[in-house]
Amino acid sequence: MADIEDSDQKTGLLLIGIGPGDVALATSEAIVAAKMADYRRYEAYTALWPEDQLASLEESVGKITRVMRPDVENPEELFALARDNLVALLIVGDPLQATTHIDLQLQAEEAGIYCRVIHGISITGLVTGAIGLSNYKFGRQTTLTYPYSGWIATSPLEVIALNSALGHHTLALLDLDPTGAGTGQQKPMMPGDAVDSIKAMMAKVSNTIDEFPLESSQDTIKLESLKLMTSTSLAEIKVVLCSDMGTKQQSMIYTNLADLASLTGGAMNCLVFPATTSDVEEKALLRWIQER
Repeated sequence: MADIEDSDQKTGLLLIGIGPGDVALATSEAIVAAKMADYRRYEAYTALWPEDQLASLEESVGKITRVMRPDVENPEELFALARDNLVALLIVGDPLQATTHIDLQLQAEEAGIYCRVIHGISITGLVTGAIGLSNYKFGRQTTLTYPYSGWIATSPLEVIALNSALGHHTLALLDLDPTGAGTGQQKPMMPGDAVDSIKAMMAKVSNTIDEFPLESSQDTIKLESLKLMTSTSLAEIKVVLCSDMGTKQQSMIYTNLADLASLTGGAMNCLVFPATTSDVEEKALLRWIQER
């Protein structure tokens, strides 16, 4: 594929991955492409950058305007702009890490709009490499959510429990939006919020365990893993708190769910739930135990 600097493309949509949270980790191709664009839109609902880094990026590439969930999931205005201009959608991490952006890419192509993807460093690769767990042993990823209007989703707990039963580690991202609307007023979930979310899921699963559907052999494994997890004390469930990954404030703490609630964390956090670890993995994790 030709270098973006040599492109004579004057209209279309550029899906640009800007990395995890520091201008220094955005690729040179991403910076050049963002500068070339006539308009720059920063997608600010699936993930966030620190405000100082966003300001630094804006100084480098030009004016940046925030867009939220409705603007991306109903992209008529974005597409109208891209038909006559070159529009950059700046996305934290890698553009195709979220299905939202894959759908946007497909819609653009169906509408006959030129669409180019410029990849960036994603939290998935960054976290698994940084903490020292084998990338091959990670299972399905999940997101711990706030309770929306009293509704408690238990699927994240199901993912963690099943992964553990299968010997797979779990990367759990943390919710940004207590409303679930994706229209603003983000409040990134903190460690204490995450523990409250998990406790609420455990309570709901415990109260409805007899209603759990058994439609496949995997459902049977999932049910048994949920029974085990909900009967295990929080102090016995190991977790790694990963904060502000890819920034100068990056930190990792190996702890348990009981102690997690007392940790401050950073501006943006995620959790890793290790399953059975090898000797090398356990040695790597022990580096992140915080002295009390």
